[in-house]
Amino acid sequence: MIPRRQRRAMNQINVVPYIDVMLVLLVIFMVTAPFINPSQIELPSVGKSSLAPVGPLEIMIRADGSLMLRDRELAEEGIAVGELELKKTIEARQKLMPNQPVVISADKSVRYEAVMKVMDTMQRLGVARVGLMVKPAQP
Repeated sequence: MIPRRQRRAMNQINVVPYIDVMLVLLVIFMVTAPFINPSQIELPSVGKSSLAPVGPLEIMIRADGSLMLRDRELAEEGIAVGELELKKTIEARQKLMPNQPVVISADKSVRYEAVMKVMDTMQRLGVARVGLMVKPAQP
């Protein structure tokens, strides 16, 4: 009887087929790359913007909770308004200029609920652009 050698399991991965596949893919990409046209990007030009940006309306909340409204476009002084008057004024301004932003600035001692109440009012009135004004840090 002829003695048979026992087969041992290979514990290495044969990577040669993977390398062959990768080289074939590399050749395919190199051959097809010249046929691909890059997409054209339309860059905006200066002449396309016909309207100047609209200055924001600023709602100021004082430390005592009273409201003031100022049109930053006209750089007028703030006008003291109540909640109902604020709603009517903002509604009228949004009908005239629907993209006019509204900025809320509050005294630092004002409670957060007062700011959120004004923001909720702006959302209910359908104001699309509402922001909070911040004071830059002093170096």
